[in-house]
Amino acid sequence: MNKLTAALASIEQVILGKSLQVRMCVACLLARGHLLIEDVPGVGKTTLANTLARVLGLEWRRVQFTSDLLPADVIGVSIFDRPSGQFRFRPGPLFTQLLLADEINRASPKAQSALLEAMEERQVSIDGATYALPEPFFVVATQNPHEQIGTFSLPESQLDRFLMRVTLGYPDPAAERRLLMHGERRELLEQVAPALGAAELLAAQRAVRAVYASPALLDYVQALVAESRRVHVLGLSPRAAQGLLRAAQAWALLAEEHAVLPEHVQAVLPAVAAHRLVRRQDAGASSGVELAAELLAAVPVPA
Repeated sequence: MNKLTAALASIEQVILGKSLQVRMCVACLLARGHLLIEDVPGVGKTTLANTLARVLGLEWRRVQFTSDLLPADVIGVSIFDRPSGQFRFRPGPLFTQLLLADEINRASPKAQSALLEAMEERQVSIDGATYALPEPFFVVATQNPHEQIGTFSLPESQLDRFLMRVTLGYPDPAAERRLLMHGERRELLEQVAPALGAAELLAAQRAVRAVYASPALLDYVQALVAESRRVHVLGLSPRAAQGLLRAAQAWALLAEEHAVLPEHVQAVLPAVAAHRLVRRQDAGASSGVELAAELLAAVPVPA
């Protein structure tokens, strides 16, 4: 646990004034989930993803998603080897422990689909063969708001594969003053040492699964999921329900608790649910965060 605390502190040295968002991102990875960071350009989305990879000691690669990107540019391609007379698979950047999919919604839906099998099954299939991805494997994607020019909305099947969506927002005045005084945050990345390694991260993920969730807590999670399906056109899927529990277990582990409490579920629900909920057409417009807040308000906390 001390190493997890050190990892959080190292990330917060680079990403200023965003303790809650940093803790949410680490909880997402501890829960074996993929992470979507959405915000306007220039608030540190890519820097956060780079910092996560470095501090967690993971091998990582970055792919800039653009409108002309092809699935083969991400997955890899089979190339004919003349001496052997056979096709050989040349792995693409997807074959890494942490893939930074930068500005994922600037690529076409066809290019986005290259990640679907990898994110769900941690493998890829090409030319009749299946190739396992490294362990651990995460996708950390950034995206710009949909109203910006040149973006393609992520389909629901893609969104549901992201355990959490996190928004950074603008820094507060104190953090922004520190940014102005101390220069580019990416320059600090060279000075940041890994606080964990891949093996230690895998051990922490196993510890997350061991955090106790009582039957009453499971009832609460199921009640939240059932209410989301009753109220919304698109409610929380079984994948989202499992992810919500894992995320709450990770949040409890970071809080050094031995059991999941309702407040742990409440802390992670907006990040887990906001990008999945779609309100009925006749119910008015609300943001995903507002819908998640309404969901929490509608379901009583177990005694």
